[in-house]
Amino acid sequence: MTMPVGNGGQGNALPVPLILVVVSLFVLMAFETGQAIRDRGALAELMRAQQPSIEQGAKLRQQLQNLAGKTAVLAAAGDAGAKSVVDQMRAQGVTLSAAKK
Repeated sequence: MTMPVGNGGQGNALPVPLILVVVSLFVLMAFETGQAIRDRGALAELMRAQQPSIEQGAKLRQQLQNLAGKTAVLAAAGDAGAKSVVDQMRAQGVTLSAAKK
């Protein structure tokens, strides 16, 4: 009645530490996947919340560009106040160009 020397009598069973490592990696991946899904949902909600502000900013930018273009046209036509505004803006590094039609 001798036992086989190589496998300690366990047959084809996987070692317990290997099973624990595989199970723990599976649990870790499941947790990380769930966390990524929650984070994606939170980011999508933040984007939806910011959308009105983005639209207002774009509208304000368009109005500002329109006003700046008209000011540049007035300055080119010889208006002293408009020339002063264009010169001050140029000193600050902002170039005003005529509105495109």
